[in-house]
Amino acid sequence: MPKAPMKPCGQPGCGRLVQSGKCDVHRRATIRQYESQPVRKAAKSLYATKRWQDLRVLMLRANPLCVECRKEGRLTAAAHVDHIRPHRGDEALFFDERNLQGLCKPCHSRKTAAEDGGFGNSRAAAAV
Repeated sequence: MPKAPMKPCGQPGCGRLVQSGKCDVHRRATIRQYESQPVRKAAKSLYATKRWQDLRVLMLRANPLCVECRKEGRLTAAAHVDHIRPHRGDEALFFDERNLQGLCKPCHSRKTAAEDGGFGNSRAAAAV
């Protein structure tokens, strides 16, 4: 059976051809980036706790509409509970209900990309 044609590496600007995903150089760089961020790993584990899962359900029940869409006069169901100020692993800030808001998926993705440097954005400074 013939192999599938080679495709460009998934890393923007890389011209290496691969079967799928990223080339070895960019795959290893991605792994190193995540391994070197222990705060990110600790923060991710907070999302797996029963405390967060319960709080998330309560927040979406109390705030079922996207905050950003409402500001623009649209009524859109909130699908994500967003941290207004990035918690960066701070457990007190992570579970602080005053730091949470409901957002729809597009609004949450847009906000997260702006804060975390996704989609070619530079990483936003931490809120004070």
